[in-house]
Amino acid sequence: MSGHKRNSEDFSDEIKAHIENEAQRLRDLGMSEAEAREKAQRTFGNVTGAQESFYESRRWLFWDHLSRDIRFALRVLRKSPGFTAVAVLTLALGIGANAAIFSLVRGILLRPLVNRDEDRIIYIRETARGIGNDNTTFSVPEIHDLKASTHTISEFGDFSVIGFTMAGLGEPREVRAGVVGGSFFDVMGLHPVLGRLLDARDDGPGAAGAVVLTYRFWTTALSSDPTVIGKTVRLSQRDATVVGVLEPSIPYPTETEIIANVVTSPHHLSATMVTGRVHRMTELFGRLAPGMTLEQTRTDLRAAYSSITAQHPEAYSKKANFQIEARLLRDQITAGARTILIVLMAASVLIFVIACSNVANLILARTVRRENELAVRAALGASARALRRTLLAESLLVCMGGAALGVATAPALLNVLARYASRYSVRALELNVDATVLWVGALLALIAAVLLAYVPSLPTAGSPQAAGTTSGGVRVTGSTNRRLRAFAVIQIAASFVLLAGASMLAKTLLAMQEARIGLDARRVLAINVPVLGAGKSEQQVRDFYKEAIRRVDALPGVDGSAFGVMTPWRDVGRIDPKFQFSTDRYVHASGEDYPRAEYRVISPAYFAALGVPVLEGRDFNALDGSGTEPVVIVSQSLAQRMFPGEDAIGHHVIWVDPVVQMMGGAPTPRRIIGIAADIDDTDMIPGPTLTIYTSIERGTLFGGRLFIHTRANPYSLVTPVTQTIRALSADQPVERAATLEDVRAEVLTPDRLNTIVFGVFAGVALAIALVGVAGVLAFLVSARTREFGIRLALGAPPERLLRGVIAQGAAIAAIGVAAGGAIGYALARFAGSIFGELRMPGALPVSVSAAVLLAAAAVASAWPAVRAARVDPLVALKHE
Repeated sequence: MSGHKRNSEDFSDEIKAHIENEAQRLRDLGMSEAEAREKAQRTFGNVTGAQESFYESRRWLFWDHLSRDIRFALRVLRKSPGFTAVAVLTLALGIGANAAIFSLVRGILLRPLVNRDEDRIIYIRETARGIGNDNTTFSVPEIHDLKASTHTISEFGDFSVIGFTMAGLGEPREVRAGVVGGSFFDVMGLHPVLGRLLDARDDGPGAAGAVVLTYRFWTTALSSDPTVIGKTVRLSQRDATVVGVLEPSIPYPTETEIIANVVTSPHHLSATMVTGRVHRMTELFGRLAPGMTLEQTRTDLRAAYSSITAQHPEAYSKKANFQIEARLLRDQITAGARTILIVLMAASVLIFVIACSNVANLILARTVRRENELAVRAALGASARALRRTLLAESLLVCMGGAALGVATAPALLNVLARYASRYSVRALELNVDATVLWVGALLALIAAVLLAYVPSLPTAGSPQAAGTTSGGVRVTGSTNRRLRAFAVIQIAASFVLLAGASMLAKTLLAMQEARIGLDARRVLAINVPVLGAGKSEQQVRDFYKEAIRRVDALPGVDGSAFGVMTPWRDVGRIDPKFQFSTDRYVHASGEDYPRAEYRVISPAYFAALGVPVLEGRDFNALDGSGTEPVVIVSQSLAQRMFPGEDAIGHHVIWVDPVVQMMGGAPTPRRIIGIAADIDDTDMIPGPTLTIYTSIERGTLFGGRLFIHTRANPYSLVTPVTQTIRALSADQPVERAATLEDVRAEVLTPDRLNTIVFGVFAGVALAIALVGVAGVLAFLVSARTREFGIRLALGAPPERLLRGVIAQGAAIAAIGVAAGGAIGYALARFAGSIFGELRMPGALPVSVSAAVLLAAAAVASAWPAVRAARVDPLVALKHE
């Protein structure tokens, strides 16, 4: 039975009893039964009407009490401006951070995509985790086989990435392009904002070249020019017509400037692409057939893939462990940002916990100082419920003030966090502040208000506090003392978790920044010079680069220049696959994969330009051309691994990888003429690298980068180098000039941002926690003023009191660190089981964080400790 119903029945019984008593009294006076009952009914009224009046008065009393409590709370808070300001600001930090981050998480992970029927679009992935590849992408034959073997997918869409040099839309430029089949946009459920998208009429080798511009490229590079539709552009070797502009959408699987049909890319029409089962470079999407579920599709894909791998065992090594997977497009798009966003959310929750704990300590201390006031009210008959309601009104006002300030600052914080999160998901760039921030702030304020209202214990009419209202000193009970320390420990524990995480990120960043990379990064200028290949043979392209190098070498201040296919670190993911090779000393066991090495095409003087020594043998020269014996240079690690205990010079390596052979790398033995120091141009912390360098005279030129070594300011060469190259070809793109040092700094930006963001979180948490520890100790010192005065009067040295208070602060910090370590370890283990990429902090970050917290707590304890040591015994005893 509910409380309301029970109260109703009790009230009815009470009214009936009054009516019966009145009727009996009237009968005793001589009235008849009917007259007595009628008059009694008129006297006490109808029971139902009395009930309604009773409950109406109760509702009125509730709102009346609430309004009086709020007015009283306003008067009380106005009398304590310091407490109010500190509490509101502290809560504003916690609520503002949580409101902003929740909006960020909602906008990236939960907001619907613009794609039509997004819950029917899937992303299909092929993996080879046995060789460390989480996404091998697909080859064209594999896609054809899947289309023929599955029935749960109504249509497939393919997407592969290639670089074009583009002319015809302003300055010549290198563009990152998606090459797609005619079904791609229909599968993805996307629409144009201008013109049309690619469709079936754009398929086939006989179709005309067609290009769709992405919305961002159209708005930023072309200033939303509406006349762009119908213009002809030259894409490397082919012409194409701009047919449309894509609506704003998530650029998955990668951000591109344009999306073109297959005929624009000669490579996509080549036998290497069309028939090469191991030439995997295509992302695959699908649309679920009507009535089909994702799980049914996964089962269907696995069955089809199992049949494919059984029919072509040569393309799927057992060691590589090839598998096929499928997931909804939304889940795939948000996968890269999910981990960092959840970590951010956890950090903001810790900030909220710290802020609430800090304010809880303030309220506890303030309640102790208001002990007499509360005791008097209890002695005069105020119930615990009424006292608690008063505290709730005060905490509600404080929390609403904190929420208002936090929500006001949340949009600015959201903008900062969105720019940060855009490194992980482009969805962050589309975020706008909406009502989410308001209701999240209000909800957090309500939660905090209820929690904080029930922090202090209350006196009752018969309690010692009520009886002892004449005492002028501050009295701290054991329960309050324990609560004060507990909240301080919670703050330290949460701060330690954040500080350890930030320290781990800082250590990682420092290791990457301080790593010995083996390059003269400060004095090497890297410039993208992709050749416009329309009408040019591969030999003409080689001649262009050789002539460009010759002319650049003649410029004042240039020590030397060279050609390479990729800029270290910046071009990772574009052209950095590892290919299988063998040597004249390698014994290949049956069923075992061949070793893999990086494939790099370079010009003579490449190592000199980058400041890398050739340890043995010689560099390439102009005589290492097509009419001579094929030669290569290998990295030091490859020579040591493949030719242990002997000189690698004069031995031979052989490319056995089908992909390299398709690119023109015939399985011909290539004599090693030199051994160069390792260049790890993919990892920020260098490790041993297996690399085979091929001369520009024999290698396939799938990229164009110039590296210029100079004693002068590298950036002073950008203009003369650009003019020199444009003199050779007026429409030649010359882009992204930067020193290797700045390239490295650019690539490190996400790690630097991680460190800064979590460092700020940790710093704010540490500051709040230390203020909380200092406040607790200051309050406890004031509560022990009489004790300290007596001890000093009896001859205790002030230094002992000083050490004692600092030891209390250190003890609180030590317990907090221990608790934080245990909680952090448990959270890291739990998160690691869900997000495999999360790492546990090492011993150094944990030790440094613990030392910083303990030292900071000792410093924070110094001020209340000095106060304790300076207590005047006479002044202290006067209070008694």
